[in-house]
Amino acid sequence: MADYKDIDTIEKPFTLFNNESGQSYEIPVLKGTEGPNVLDIRNLYQETGMFTYDPGYTSTASCESSITYIDGSKGILLHRGYDIQE
Repeated sequence: MADYKDIDTIEKPFTLFNNESGQSYEIPVLKGTEGPNVLDIRNLYQETGMFTYDPGYTSTASCESSITYIDGSKGILLHRGYDIQE
């Protein structure tokens, strides 16, 4: 996959293995500002010819933000580290 030296990546990428073809793909891991790290799949289709399927959009980030954090299942919404209701 592409080289992402300009963004905050983790040194060890995530390896995706295709059992059918025997090919493996290294996916960059981005460090989360708050919460878990994320897999950077922006070039997944270009590299593998496949898309991801995430019904309900429950495990997909739509943008990058270093000032907001949302955890819908726990009811957390932070802006610059502060609860949005404060």
